[in-house]
Amino acid sequence: MVAVFNKELLSWYLITVKLRETVESAIPKSPTGVPALEFSERSHQELQKLQQTPSGHVVIGGKDDNPGLKPPADLVQVVIKGDSENPEEGSKQSESDWVISIKEKLEQAREDDAASSWSKLCIYKVPHYLRESDDKAIVPQIVSLGPYHHGKKRLRQMERHKWRSLHHVLKRNNQDLKLYLDSVTELEERARSCYQGPTNLTSNEFVEMMILDGCFVLELFRGVAEGFKNLGYPRNDPIFAMRGSMHSIQRDMIMIENQLPLFILDRLLGLQLNDPDQTGLVAKLAVRFFDPLMPNDEPLSENDRNKLESSLGYATTFDPLSDLGGLHCLEVFRRSLLRTGPKLAPRIWMRRWSHNRRVADKRRQQLIHCATELKEAGIKFKKRKTDRFWDIKFKNGVLMIPRLLIHDGTKSLFLNLIAFEQCHFDCSNDITSYVIFLDNLINSPEDVAYLHYSGIIEHWLGSDAEVADLFNRLCQEVVFDINDSYLYQLSADVNSYYNHKWNAWRATLKHKYFSNPWAIISFIAAVVLLLLTSAQTFYAVYAYYRPSS
Repeated sequence: MVAVFNKELLSWYLITVKLRETVESAIPKSPTGVPALEFSERSHQELQKLQQTPSGHVVIGGKDDNPGLKPPADLVQVVIKGDSENPEEGSKQSESDWVISIKEKLEQAREDDAASSWSKLCIYKVPHYLRESDDKAIVPQIVSLGPYHHGKKRLRQMERHKWRSLHHVLKRNNQDLKLYLDSVTELEERARSCYQGPTNLTSNEFVEMMILDGCFVLELFRGVAEGFKNLGYPRNDPIFAMRGSMHSIQRDMIMIENQLPLFILDRLLGLQLNDPDQTGLVAKLAVRFFDPLMPNDEPLSENDRNKLESSLGYATTFDPLSDLGGLHCLEVFRRSLLRTGPKLAPRIWMRRWSHNRRVADKRRQQLIHCATELKEAGIKFKKRKTDRFWDIKFKNGVLMIPRLLIHDGTKSLFLNLIAFEQCHFDCSNDITSYVIFLDNLINSPEDVAYLHYSGIIEHWLGSDAEVADLFNRLCQEVVFDINDSYLYQLSADVNSYYNHKWNAWRATLKHKYFSNPWAIISFIAAVVLLLLTSAQTFYAVYAYYRPSS
C-alpha cells in the first residue's frame, strides 16, 4: 500500500503524464516500435509502481532514465508498506474506501441494534411536528434535569443550588458521597437506556448528573410535603421556599425532555431514609408536588385529597401508581390526572371497518361541531361538578363538561402530555382525545365566550382569541386514530342529535321567540290574536251558510 502526501503537486505531475500519453496515442507507433495503446497501458502500469530513490526523486518503472518527467524533490513522499505491487490497487483505492466505510456503518448499526433495548425507552425528545418557533412550552427555562439540556448556559445558574441540595442531604443524614456514587453506578446502564439516542457524557459525568439532579428533585418533593424548614433551609431561601419561582420550576420539571427515571429517585430516597424498599413513596410525593398544575379551576381540599388517596389505596410507603410501572414524574402525573381512567366502549364492528390512522386536522376529520353550531342545533352546555376534567357526559341534549382553568402553563402541560402519548408505545391517547375534543368545540373567540358563559372555561389569558389560538395550534399535526378515542361514542351521540332537523327547528323557535320575557309575551299575544281572528272568521262564514231562522 502507498501513502501519498502533498496531493496538489502529485495531481500536477499526473496531469503532465496524462497529457504526454494523449499526445503519444495520436501517433501510430511509438518511437520504439510499440503500438501506442500498448505504450499507454505500460506507462500506466509503470506509474503505479512509484518508488522513492535515495535522492528523493520519483521514478517510473524503477529506473531514473527519464529526467524529463522527474518531479521536484518535495513533490511526493512515498511510503511502501509490505511487498504488494498490484497495479489495480491504486485505481480502486477510492472505491475500496467507500465499501469499507459502508461496512463499518453497517457494523455500527448492528451493534446499536443489539445493544439497544427499546422496551426501556421512556424519556423522549419532543417530535419535530409538535415544535413551534416559540419552544418555551417544551424547553426548560430555569432548571435542567437529565442529559438533554444538561450544561446549557442559561440553566447553569441553578447548578449551584443543586450542589447546595446535595450538601444538605449528606449533612442531614451524615452520609458519605461514595455510598451514592456506588449505588447509582449500578443503575447507570439501565438509566441510559431510558433516554432517546446516545448521550455525550462519560460514565462519571452521567452518574454525577443523576445524583445531583435526583437529590435536587427529592429536596423539592420533600420540602413541599414536610416543610423546607424541617429540612434545614431558611425561610428566605431563594429556591427552597414557596416563592413565585416555584411555579416556573414545577413547569420545567413536568416537561418530557426534563425527566429522570423514577427508579433513580426511588434509589436515592431509599439511601436517604436508610430503607432501600421505598418503591411508591416518590410517586406519592410527585403527585402532591405537581398538584397546583392540575387543570381544574380549584385545587383539591385536604379532605378531598384524603378521600382520593384512600380510594386509590395509598399507604405510607406504597403507591399503586408505581405498582403499575411508574416511569418518570410526567407519566406519574398523567396517571394521577386520569386516575381510574376513561373506559372505551367495545366497538368491534367499528374497528373492523376502520383500519386507517387519521390526522386530527380540521381539513381531514372532526369529532364534533363547534360550540356555537351545537348551540344553534339545540344542544345545551352545562358545567359538571367533578375534579376529573376529562369526564364529559351527554344526555338528553345536554353536554356536561367539567370546569377547566386555562393559564400560562396550560399549553406547556398539555403539549408535553400529548408528546408523551405520541411517543410512548404502551400508552393510551386519553389526554390527546380530550384536547382534540376541545379543539373541535373551540373554533373562534365566540365559542370560548359561550363556554365561559356556561361556566365551563375559566382563563387567565389576555383574550378569548388567545384561548382559541392555543387549542387550535396544540393538535394541528397530531397523529390520532379517532376510533380509539374514549370520546368517540359520545361524539357520535352528539352528532346524531345535531343532525336531527326537529331539534334545530325547536332551537331556532326558542332562540327567536322565547329568548326573553317580552318575546314570549309578544308570541302569546300573536297566538291569541290569531285564534280570535280565526274564530271570528269561522262564525262569519258559519252565519252566512247557516243563517238563523
